[in-house]
Amino acid sequence: MPSPHVLFRRLAVAEAVTWALLLTGMFVKYVVGATELGVQVAGPLHGIAFVAYCVGVLAVAHDQRWRARTTLLALASAVPPFMTVWFERRAGRRGLLADTWRLGPAGESPRTAPERLHAWMLRRPGLAVAIGLAVVALLTGAALLAGPPVPSPS
Repeated sequence: MPSPHVLFRRLAVAEAVTWALLLTGMFVKYVVGATELGVQVAGPLHGIAFVAYCVGVLAVAHDQRWRARTTLLALASAVPPFMTVWFERRAGRRGLLADTWRLGPAGESPRTAPERLHAWMLRRPGLAVAIGLAVVALLTGAALLAGPPVPSPS
């Protein structure tokens, strides 16, 4: 398992790179008028990177005991293009991204239920990711089965 700093950097860069791909795809589709393939490919990739970054923010913020304001700024930085990289550099300079997990195998003993869950996930990252992917797949499947919302009669 990479350190909080390495994980956060990777997620921030992935989110920024997929933003660039999506913006490029949008330029080709809407300005050049050539094809929408770039948007069709980059859109879902950016969606995945965006969600992964947000989940990473919550995990690192919890483990590193960030203030709510810092966590909200980290989450908000995923909205404007490329701001996740700015936030990662800012957080690194301010010492908010440690090289070890506080709740990791060699870290502190968890005291609360959320800390116990977080520590369990850090000790079994493969299983935690598999469970997370299964939950996302089930929720996505349920949303697809439910279909789009029905417009209200006017």
